[in-house]
Amino acid sequence: MNIGFIGLGNMGGPMAANLVRAGHAVTGYDPVAPVPEGVSAAQSAAEAVAGRDAVITMLPNGKILRSVADQIFPNMKSGAIFVDCSTINVETTRAVAAKAGQYGLQAFDAPVSGGIGGATAGTLTFMVGGRQTGFAILRPILDVMGQKVVLCGSSGAGQAAKICNNMILGVTMAVTCEAFALADKLGLDRAKLFDVVSTSSGYSWSTNVYCPAPGVGPKSPADNGYQPGFSSELMLKDLRLSQDAAELANADTPMGYLAMKVYEAFVESEDGRGRDFSALLPRFEKRERTGYDDRDKA
Repeated sequence: MNIGFIGLGNMGGPMAANLVRAGHAVTGYDPVAPVPEGVSAAQSAAEAVAGRDAVITMLPNGKILRSVADQIFPNMKSGAIFVDCSTINVETTRAVAAKAGQYGLQAFDAPVSGGIGGATAGTLTFMVGGRQTGFAILRPILDVMGQKVVLCGSSGAGQAAKICNNMILGVTMAVTCEAFALADKLGLDRAKLFDVVSTSSGYSWSTNVYCPAPGVGPKSPADNGYQPGFSSELMLKDLRLSQDAAELANADTPMGYLAMKVYEAFVESEDGRGRDFSALLPRFEKRERTGYDDRDKA
């Protein structure tokens, strides 16, 4: 297929490269990031999408997506597929999809899980929102870039799934880091804790696959000085999205809220910016217990 790809950063670049390796003709545009080998460089977003069968966007936030949509929709051919892989709020996703429909486009939201490693290896999970019509055409494109594709429902359902998934991830990583720091203070060997947790009721992706303790479990960013596979800033962004969604839906999410506040302090007031989201562990190692006087009121 002839595919336009807008947003060629840490995630979009490897995704576009995988499409090229699979034999697709890809024209890409990014105002800052380099164009991957094999991708034809466009001079503008509008040029990148002209005449393409499908257009993929991977952008930092909803405001930028709205701006890009205004630039590209008039240049896309009627009936083409538009799929946004950014992680943004559900309201913006649905608004952009509605505008795409006005131009005769088939719109999908398809945020991803798997990080930079998954984007490079082509093992991402795609959470898709949109109509069943057109999904059969979209599916082979996503299969090139990922190992699992789930049509979650109508427009916005993919974003809803991503927000809920990453709220779980943020909460479980925070408590995993707390537990390893507590184990240290109790004199429990980290490797022994991992052996227990990874095969018992404390099992989670944050422990078994992405353990925040260096030298324990499979290799993870903790073994590389917490260089980000998924940055603390991105986790904070996703947790904020979860709380925005909870506010709109009138949903009670106390654990998601507390995780957001932890990452907020870590990124904005401490040394978390530019570090992996699992770097909460060295943060908790240095902290003492304070501010729990109202435990009996819970």
